[in-house]
Amino acid sequence: MELFWYIVLMTMLTVYVILDGYDFGAGIVHLFFAKKEKDKKAITNAIGPFWDANEVWLIASGGVLFFAFPTLYAASFSGFYLPLIMILWLLIFRAIGLELRGQIHNSIWETIWDKAFGIASLLLALFFGIALGNVVRGVNLGMVTNGVPVHESHYFFLPLWNPTFSPTTEHLGIIDWFTILLGIIGVVALTIHGANWIIFKTNSDLNDKLKRIVFRLNFALLGLVVISLLVWHIIEPKPFHNFIKTPWLWIFPFITFTGLFGLFFIKRFKKDGQGFIFSALFLFGGITTTVASIFPKLLPSTNTINPDLTIYNMAADDYGLSVGVNWFIVAIILVIIYFTIQYKVFKGKMDNVGYGEH
Repeated sequence: MELFWYIVLMTMLTVYVILDGYDFGAGIVHLFFAKKEKDKKAITNAIGPFWDANEVWLIASGGVLFFAFPTLYAASFSGFYLPLIMILWLLIFRAIGLELRGQIHNSIWETIWDKAFGIASLLLALFFGIALGNVVRGVNLGMVTNGVPVHESHYFFLPLWNPTFSPTTEHLGIIDWFTILLGIIGVVALTIHGANWIIFKTNSDLNDKLKRIVFRLNFALLGLVVISLLVWHIIEPKPFHNFIKTPWLWIFPFITFTGLFGLFFIKRFKKDGQGFIFSALFLFGGITTTVASIFPKLLPSTNTINPDLTIYNMAADDYGLSVGVNWFIVAIILVIIYFTIQYKVFKGKMDNVGYGEH
């Protein structure tokens, strides 16, 4: 049962990154590339009917984490308390930036909420990349100091950064050069993903420009991915041990690079949705590759005193996990029905939706 709920949790988080990821990316495009009012409206129209439903996947993932791996939920929500609060406020400002902009037709008012939407989207993409870096790197479980644990084995607390800005020091911070690297990868990848969604869902004048931007950013993304793979050895001496032990897992890196290299042909695609498919493949492959590399760890320990938090030592009781399956089946059927209706109603281009007009 632990493995089943682990797969459910990781699937939900992956779906969240792919779906709400294009919202973040659209916000970044809105911040840097949308100069005309009609371009800004095209971007908000593209995500307007979807963004709030996409965020539900994050809430649902938190619910599954609380239900299936409660000790990990308790440890991570206390250990990552400060950045989680920051993410919460960023989600709020991104939402109200979208909703309040059209309430008053005044240039100052609209500029304020445009910036709130764009900057919040940018920082969310950065923070979620940094969060992935923290999971890959691990934390000092038990707050071990000079070989002596100060707290119980699953407890930790991280400041935003440490004085050395190093991912290999004893007392770690949320932000170091390794987690910043993954944060930048997150920003670039989601900018590409959001641009592809805008191209897919609108006939905006921005589309040709966005194709050129995606093509150029993809070179940066490829370089960043290669660098991250090289420095991964500093964090984990044997980063590919699971892939060597279980060869079929190589399908996930293959999917990652299929999506990455496919984006270099963005200018040649005959259908607007093809770019979005390739960027979604990259995100899916990148997340599943990362998950497969650290399995069965949920949160690695950076010290040798306390063990890693895994799906086996963090899972709830078998009885509770078994009962939850019945409710999960009901929930997933309702979710499938909802999203099928939603994407059927809002299929095609969204230029004339008029989202946010009041």
